[in-house]
Amino acid sequence: MTAKNQRANIVRAAAVLADLVGEGHSIVITHGNGPQVGLLALQAAATSDGGAFPLDVLGAESAGMIGYVIEQELNNLLKQRLFATLLTQVKVDPHDPAFAHPTKPIGPVYDEATARRLAGERGWQIAPDGDKWRRVVPSPRPLEIMEASVISFLVERGVIVICTGGGGVPVIARDDGSLCGVEAVIDKDLASSLLARQLKADMLLMLTDVDAVYVDYGTAAARPLRRVTSTEISGRDFPAGSMGPKVGAAIEFVEATGKPAAIGRLDDAVEIVRGDRGTWFEASAAVSLIDSGRG
Repeated sequence: MTAKNQRANIVRAAAVLADLVGEGHSIVITHGNGPQVGLLALQAAATSDGGAFPLDVLGAESAGMIGYVIEQELNNLLKQRLFATLLTQVKVDPHDPAFAHPTKPIGPVYDEATARRLAGERGWQIAPDGDKWRRVVPSPRPLEIMEASVISFLVERGVIVICTGGGGVPVIARDDGSLCGVEAVIDKDLASSLLARQLKADMLLMLTDVDAVYVDYGTAAARPLRRVTSTEISGRDFPAGSMGPKVGAAIEFVEATGKPAAIGRLDDAVEIVRGDRGTWFEASAAVSLIDSGRG
């Protein structure tokens, strides 16, 4: 929740992304924005008029602030490359049932008493997040990345694009075809999967803070999944607030394209792409391997 902490985390991530580029990969970078957009919403709510800017505008603001630091730190490492940070509109359905059932956590965590007090004062909806509580907002499914053709144009010319920040800015189409923003936050993993499909990417890579997708995560029986098909894993339950969207995004990409997706630890990115670490999702028939012997 501080500029110093954000910069330190992005410096670490940029080094890993630079390694991927050094391996010869052409990458398009997406990222989350949960803490940042929540902080901006808190700042807006503290103003005398209760905050003039809706979540779609705050989402665009957060994408700009995070993209700026990512682009700068990557440029410090890859001085001969071209970069572009692009604000990305993502079309959603105005009748998506998610608008009636907010589930996406944003902002800091609170103890239950504080969360309930703030919900009463500010009209928030809240939900448990582990042993804490957070504000939750609608998270409609992404339907179309509006700037996909621009992103593709840049990628074809060797530009490393940073886009779809925080899942992109949610917009709906009016009856006349014009667009307007809506109060929501799109899941970054589902938006990234959609973007990868629209760009016809060779692989979808989701980097996080755990080394693989686990069965029975958090228990003594926890076991990492190494290589699975989308069919084999689609019946399993994973936490909706953490690994669930990533697994769903991987399945969507694999089933739509026949190309692989992978999930794993940020620091293992190069090894994950090589197939040596993380969890790989594949479309073709394969034996599912559960290996408890690798970190």
